[in-house]
Amino acid sequence: MKKLIILAIFSLSLLSTPQLAAEVNLTETLKAGKEIAQNICSGCHGVSGKAESGGNSGAVPNIYAQERDYLKIKLKNYKSAKLQHPQMTMIAQMLSDEDIENVSEWYSRIKVKVFDPEIELSEPN
Repeated sequence: MKKLIILAIFSLSLLSTPQLAAEVNLTETLKAGKEIAQNICSGCHGVSGKAESGGNSGAVPNIYAQERDYLKIKLKNYKSAKLQHPQMTMIAQMLSDEDIENVSEWYSRIKVKVFDPEIELSEPN
């Protein structure tokens, strides 16, 4: 019976190990992505992905809450010069594939706060 309990505990610990490893990897990915956002992207897009220009132009869009794969594809296309933009092509060419993965994960995890101005700004009854 004692061996069975030990075996059960050991088996359960093996099941949780991949999940813990994935959580650690995600944490490291997000830390690295935030660092890239701070050091490289923030001048135009901000660390939070909200463009300094307001994000209403095609030149410098808001990039928060975009799908990770969309951001990866865009950055890889700038890197390979399939997409042309004076700054983005140069910046993307400085990024490794791992950098692209990390910064895409970072910006994709930032959520948009949506509110109804009628509710937020209405006078109390």
